[in-house]
Amino acid sequence: MHNYPCIMTEPPQSREVRDVEELRALAHPMRQRILRRLHEAGPATSTTLARDLGENSGIMSYHLRLLAEHDFVRAVPGRGQGRERWWQVTPDPFWIPREGLSVEAQAEISGLQPTGLAEDLEGFARFRAARQDMGEWGRGTWVSGRTTLTLTREEAVRLIADQQELIGRYRREAADAPAGTRTVVVRSLIYPEPSPELSGLPSRDPRGRRHCISALTCRRGPRPCWTSASGTSRPQ
Repeated sequence: MHNYPCIMTEPPQSREVRDVEELRALAHPMRQRILRRLHEAGPATSTTLARDLGENSGIMSYHLRLLAEHDFVRAVPGRGQGRERWWQVTPDPFWIPREGLSVEAQAEISGLQPTGLAEDLEGFARFRAARQDMGEWGRGTWVSGRTTLTLTREEAVRLIADQQELIGRYRREAADAPAGTRTVVVRSLIYPEPSPELSGLPSRDPRGRRHCISALTCRRGPRPCWTSASGTSRPQ
């Protein structure tokens, strides 16, 4: 999950990414697609990635070199012949702080989330169209919902850390996956609701309490689906 940037105030133990050049390397739409492809399907060569993502291998090699330069991907040791290189996502999770970034860094991260969100919405639509033909994978394996929680700041930070720890229990390399598995992509959206004076909206809570809005999304390959988990969800 953390191979796609998790932007939060305080992280679980992981690498902090705030340098403008690192963020610029990460923010490019094609490089986001490369990271997603490597994360979901495992190691690949530039030729394989070019075929899968509809790009020529020369441009793909350029993007991979930039990602490798900033340690977002690494060459797979002992794999490949001659000049052929296999690439994998760097296993260490990383995070992007929302606070304390320069103006240039803020500009670079502004495009990170919407692209992935749009892709996940498209995946949800594909799942809805295909669910009836997916057998047991289309039944009882996803939920959809949204809830608001009344939390302190410390509780909101702990909620994020607990969620990351839970997801981490199920993380494994694609090569180690047993038979019968599918790729499951988990997207998380947790944020504190702005106060009325900042958002320009009427208060939803007359007692002035702050809500934390939480939604968890998930999709599965090869035909993705969407899962959203919250206190008001029900299995689909």
